[in-house]
Amino acid sequence: MTDEELLQRMADGDQASFEALVHRYHAPLSGFLQRQLKDGGKAEDFVQETFLRLIKQLQDRKPPDNVQAWLYRVALNLCRDYWKSAHFRYVQTSFAEPPEQHDLGPAVALIAERQETRREIKESLDSLPEVQKEIITLRFFQDLKLQDIADIVSLPLGSVKTHLYNGLRKLKSRLHPEIAADAGHQGGGRNERAKRQ
Repeated sequence: MTDEELLQRMADGDQASFEALVHRYHAPLSGFLQRQLKDGGKAEDFVQETFLRLIKQLQDRKPPDNVQAWLYRVALNLCRDYWKSAHFRYVQTSFAEPPEQHDLGPAVALIAERQETRREIKESLDSLPEVQKEIITLRFFQDLKLQDIADIVSLPLGSVKTHLYNGLRKLKSRLHPEIAADAGHQGGGRNERAKRQ
């Protein structure tokens, strides 16, 4: 059953259709929000709030054209509002450093290596401008189409493509500085040859 059919049935009061839609989008939305917020409890609160807003939208007889994009846009706006809030600023200053976790499992070296790689990717992603971080997260972690991402972040498709390209280029240079340096040297060599000709 398509999203549109589920929405129509939900608008007619069908509880099973609502449950089917929640089942379809709960895990992807939760994963997206956990990446954005780094707080599982807050992410779950925002998932529930997102679905509550969908119900209200249907009660107001304003079903979204693209429910997937609509859900992600609402979830992203909830994050943005939260980041502007006084509560968020208080939490950030009170708990700047998370407590250290000690893993006593059998494959500690392998787990530590994976965590280090994950941490590097997360730090590199967090260092990007907010819009580039959002677009890369939606594209590669949520596997959304570029047009849907454009709808979610309220930007033209061309701008989304530009932000995606620039963000990926920055990520690559941060995660693999030696590749970026080599490319710079090769480019420099080509420029020198061009000057001599």
